[in-house]
Amino acid sequence: MDIYSMMLTVFLVLNIILAAFVIFLERRDAGATWAWLMVLFFLPLLGFFMYLFFGQNLTRRKMFQWEDRKKIGIDELLNNQIRGIKEKDFHFRNDIIKNSKDLIYMHLVNNDSVLTQDNEVRIFTDGKEKFNSLVEDIKNAADHIHLQYYIFKRDNLGKSLINLLTEKAKEGVKVRLLYDELGSRSLHKRAFKELIAAGGEIEAFFPSRLHFINLRINYRNHRKIAIIDGRIGYVGGFNVGDEYLGLNPKFGYWRDTHLRIRGSAVHSLQTRFILDWNQASHRHDIYYAPKYFPLTESRDSVGMQIVTSGPDSEWEQIKNGYIKMISSARKSIYIQTPYFIPDASLLDALKIAALSGVEVNIMVPNKPDHMFVYWATYSYIGEMLKANANIYIYENGFIHAKTLIVDEKVSSVGTANIDVRSFRLNFEVNAFIYDEDVSKELTESFQEDVQLSTNLTAENYRNRALKIKLKESISRLLSPIL
Repeated sequence: MDIYSMMLTVFLVLNIILAAFVIFLERRDAGATWAWLMVLFFLPLLGFFMYLFFGQNLTRRKMFQWEDRKKIGIDELLNNQIRGIKEKDFHFRNDIIKNSKDLIYMHLVNNDSVLTQDNEVRIFTDGKEKFNSLVEDIKNAADHIHLQYYIFKRDNLGKSLINLLTEKAKEGVKVRLLYDELGSRSLHKRAFKELIAAGGEIEAFFPSRLHFINLRINYRNHRKIAIIDGRIGYVGGFNVGDEYLGLNPKFGYWRDTHLRIRGSAVHSLQTRFILDWNQASHRHDIYYAPKYFPLTESRDSVGMQIVTSGPDSEWEQIKNGYIKMISSARKSIYIQTPYFIPDASLLDALKIAALSGVEVNIMVPNKPDHMFVYWATYSYIGEMLKANANIYIYENGFIHAKTLIVDEKVSSVGTANIDVRSFRLNFEVNAFIYDEDVSKELTESFQEDVQLSTNLTAENYRNRALKIKLKESISRLLSPIL
């Protein structure tokens, strides 16, 4: 046997061993296993290094710990709510919240998501309106400002926010900003030099330990949270950057959905921020203080749970919440998402709903920001067309909203897209809302967007070009690891 044959044999044996290694690690998910085996087959050895960076499972351990939860009574409140629902003596403020008790109970048990029933909600679908409101709330902050964004760009919007935060820090307001290192990869802490000098604190989530090398690159904190004085909270799809104001020529108008919340649900957002902050911080941990959880001042009674999920969790909490909502639908389902790559369980739930006579409406963008994801989306849309779902292609720029509304009574708004990455790999946060007025307002926004969309018919989809079908097929194979 010559040297080249020997090298080839060793190379093939090594690749088989690596493939077996992947099968062992990915045995919980057959789809991801086959997708990674295909990568290994077509890109031997290189595929394994890709797996090390993008495919390895995050250790299932308790990443987020905050013992001070006990001081604010979260554990006691959770136990009381679980007991009250089980023993049927829990006080629900209205029938919509009461009729959602199974979904509420699931979030209580699997995600420690406290039910709050005293919230006031304002919905933003335009970036300028959202950031104008946030800026005004920051200006009025008296004690602390907590901001967390997946993407924070140092462009005009980013600089203006940094300058404002620096002014507030000089006034004595405690400013903390947490950003994701990959999402904000063009950002460096030196951009916050003046803010830090004024007393502000900046942290990056999962930073690279070596320059250009980050073995946790696949697990990103996709959450977008803002808390002002523990009384006002923001959660939704808008990041910080000029493109979210509709100023990027590539995407044009940026259509998203974001919430401004007053009420006890802000305490849940505050707890989530503190958990994420303390995980990222090495010197500036947050400890319990009553000022972080003041008495609420809401004039409304919107029921809400703040639900989070991540690769460290045993359950896919937000996805399970989506499925529970979809399976409870009797009249209508409205979905807006930039990426529609559901796993088998969610896809089946939507198909069953549509085939059962529920009006299923799905809206996705016409402009891709990730090509493989875009064509995989169209592949799954084709299946929903066969089940008689209504598919709308948003034409007025880029739709980035992550919204689900069922029967115009229960809704979910947050950071989680309908794709495997959001359900299994990213750290996400959604508000599950049990309120007819909020759900109807979200539905009306959807219906307004329909006027700016193209209705994709089954006939149009069948007549798509052969090259598009090929792109869809390849992207569909890779969808479990996109």
